[in-house]
Amino acid sequence: MATPNEENFNDYKRAEKKALELLAAMKAATPKKVDIELALLVAIFELHKGSVSADKIAAIVQGHLKQMVPFYGEKHPVAG
Repeated sequence: MATPNEENFNDYKRAEKKALELLAAMKAATPKKVDIELALLVAIFELHKGSVSADKIAAIVQGHLKQMVPFYGEKHPVAG
């Protein structure tokens, strides 16, 4: 039987898999990355709409970015 932490991680991985599937569908719908980026941000705001202020939603996104940037910076360096 999975621990609560393992189950939370499994839930996250299922959501992440679905998000990547949606990303693939979005790429098929438009080649414009800015359109996809904005649509994904709208989805985050819609997720919290009515329960959290827009400023708090922005802070949530910024907090997640602070955690993700080091991971992606190390794993996916920009070629230059």
